Amino acid sequence: MTSPLRADGTPIEVLLVEDDPGDVLMTQEAFEEHKVRNRLNVVSDGAEALAYLRREGQYADATRPDLILLDLNLPKRDGREVLEEIKKDDELGRIPVVVLTTSAADEDILRSYQLHANAYVTKPVDFERFITVIRQIDEFFVSVVKLPPRA
Repeated sequence: MTSPLRADGTPIEVLLVEDDPGDVLMTQEAFEEHKVRNRLNVVSDGAEALAYLRREGQYADATRPDLILLDLNLPKRDGREVLEEIKKDDELGRIPVVVLTTSAADEDILRSYQLHANAYVTKPVDFERFITVIRQIDEFFVSVVKLPPRA
C-alpha cells in the first residue's frame, strides 16, 4: 500500500523530533514498511526542531511538515516548550502535533493537551507494538484526517 499524496501531488512530510536513536530507527522502519511515499525528516533536539520549523540556518530550504511527531523529553529545548512555541505561532500552529513519548504521567498528558497537542501517545516498549502504533498514527493522520494546506 502506498500513501496518499497531498492535493498538489507532493508526498506527506512528517517531522520526527526525537533524541533516542533507537526510537528514530524504529519509526523510520515503521514508515518504510508501511507507506513508502511519506517523507520522514528527523531532528534530535528541541532547538533544532524550532530552527527546522522556522526555516533558520541549515534548514532555510526545509519543507513545512504536514505532521509533527514530538517527544517531550528532549535536550536543549524541552518538548513542552517546543509544543508551546508551535501552537502560539499563527502559521506553525496549524500543523498537527502528536506527542509521542515514554511518559504516561497524568500531568504530562494534561499539559500537552493544554498546549493544544492534537494527540498524546505513550510509546510502547515492545518493538512490534511500537511499529503498530507508528503505523496507526501514520494511517490516521495521512489517510483519514484532512490535513491543512501548507503555508
